[in-house]
Amino acid sequence: MRVLSLLASCLSVVSAASLAKRAPTPGSLSQVTSFGKAPTNAGFYIYVPKQLAASPGIVVAIHYCTGSASAYFNGSPYKTLAEQYGFIGIYPSSPHSGTCWDVSSKATLTHEGGGDSNTIAQMVRWTIDQYKADTSKVFVTGSSSGAMMTNVMAATYPDLFKAGIAYSGVPAGCFMSAAGGVDAWNNSCANGQSTATPQKWAQVVLDMYPGYNGTRPKMQIYHGSSDGTLRPQNYQETMKQWAGVFGYNYDKPESTKSNDPQSGYTRTVYGPMVEGIYAQGVGHTVPIRGADDMKYFGFA
Repeated sequence: MRVLSLLASCLSVVSAASLAKRAPTPGSLSQVTSFGKAPTNAGFYIYVPKQLAASPGIVVAIHYCTGSASAYFNGSPYKTLAEQYGFIGIYPSSPHSGTCWDVSSKATLTHEGGGDSNTIAQMVRWTIDQYKADTSKVFVTGSSSGAMMTNVMAATYPDLFKAGIAYSGVPAGCFMSAAGGVDAWNNSCANGQSTATPQKWAQVVLDMYPGYNGTRPKMQIYHGSSDGTLRPQNYQETMKQWAGVFGYNYDKPESTKSNDPQSGYTRTVYGPMVEGIYAQGVGHTVPIRGADDMKYFGFA
């Protein structure tokens, strides 16, 4: 009986190990618990569509403060779009109290420096490896704190992403904490009081990955004129930043078009790699425009 008991115990351990390694279930949000060296405890949730493309793209969708991976999964259109276009959705989940993202510490604002940005990058790398994903179709997007992290990911891991869409965020590095705080709130930035030239904002990005001279993701920035959480000036500062990174003249955009993509919105194109959409009368946050996102990412 003792031998049988030991055998049953061993089988139980093997079974548990097999479950831990089981591939995510297509058509449902699944958690991945082992994906390389993750420096923080951010949760990794993945959506593999039932109709997975042969060489799938990836969309990293990052939630807002007080949100979660499941909340953003259920409240955003990307799961439906994943089935339509065959890409994989990655839904990180913040490990911090209040579930904002760490966009303030030196670690997260440095390429391979640790922090949440490093953990999210590991999620992307794991997914590329496991699913032989198309590295020319890897994108990042998010709302509010997730939009802040979208800008940070584009700055710290430009080699991973081809495009980013930030819904109501702040410039990358704007929440930087002088005290090195993790997940620290920055009132000056949130209130739109952190202003700088395009060149200075661009340098903040360049300093996050010193020596990098490869391609960078194209960026699309949304912000509402009535945003009371992350004040509208953050839109202008974010546009300065990315225009500066790509060497565009912030004061002389290529084009400005009213009522685009809808009434009350104004699209400003600074160059092929940077554009902003300012939503008149819209608060925090600008609603996700899934179909337009697909066009910007090149799926549609």
